[in-house]
Amino acid sequence: MNSKVKKIGVLTSGGDSPGMNPAIRAVVRTAAYHGIKVMGIKKGYNGLINGNMEEMDARSVSDTLQKGGTILQTDRCLEFKEMAGVKKGYEIAKVFGLDGLVVIGGDGSFRGAKDLCSVGLPTVAVPGTIDNDIDCSEYTIGFDTTLNTVKDAIDKIRDTATSHERCSIVEVMGRNAGYIAIHAGIACGAEVILVPEHPFDFDEDVLRPILESKSRGKKHSIIIVAEGIGGVTEMAKEIEEKTGIESRATILGYVQRGGSPTVRDRVVASMMGAMAVELLAAGKGNRIICMRDNKITDVDIEEGLNMKKELPIELVDLAKKLST
Repeated sequence: MNSKVKKIGVLTSGGDSPGMNPAIRAVVRTAAYHGIKVMGIKKGYNGLINGNMEEMDARSVSDTLQKGGTILQTDRCLEFKEMAGVKKGYEIAKVFGLDGLVVIGGDGSFRGAKDLCSVGLPTVAVPGTIDNDIDCSEYTIGFDTTLNTVKDAIDKIRDTATSHERCSIVEVMGRNAGYIAIHAGIACGAEVILVPEHPFDFDEDVLRPILESKSRGKKHSIIIVAEGIGGVTEMAKEIEEKTGIESRATILGYVQRGGSPTVRDRVVASMMGAMAVELLAAGKGNRIICMRDNKITDVDIEEGLNMKKELPIELVDLAKKLST
């Protein structure tokens, strides 16, 4: 342990995700174990720039494991995209005596963490985003909880789709990544899954599977669309016009971000939050905590941001095989 590290900060930035609170809890309690004080920074980088922070101890994070969202709240900070904002954040960190910082968020938050490192504040980033789109990590905090929320919703939609012999088109989150869509599609037995990573032909890849399913006696069809594709309302109208099958669109929206984190998200978040503190305590910054080969590890933040992660082609192939 580096005896020079006396106080660190922790913040959540960007979109919230289930599991952020277990990560915050792990940061606070691991720091306490090492005799390090923790300042909880409210509303992300905005809170850092404005000095909106207060000291947290082990009791501050009691009964937070099961809570969704983030007890520190979160926000997006345009000012932090400029180096002047980053330097202001650094100066405020020095005013409060911070020797390091843990940032829990997505890739945009990580770029802010990298910039803070460049001006002299050791920072460790923890991947907290439901989209599972951090390139250097196989898994991000919140992904499993979101998948379970989506699964529950689609199972209910399927019930009514079957009753009315409808085609249901469901848009799920994920920005320009199809991880939620492909996993939920396989888990829910979707006839069609559309993701941004793979181009599709509407007639061949959407209409044909629906009609073939109907000819085999299926009384419903489920189409899952990643939000990076969008247009589900128009898609439903076109399907109904061309096939005569009653079709309805559902955009699940922000319900996917809420809810009590699953066991997996609580455990992974706890492991990642604890490792972030261990690195800072050892005098190491400029790192991203990540999962690689199903193990929690860390990579250089510059290296991590330059990595490329592809949607597993075997999942795409599996989805097609199982939808026949």
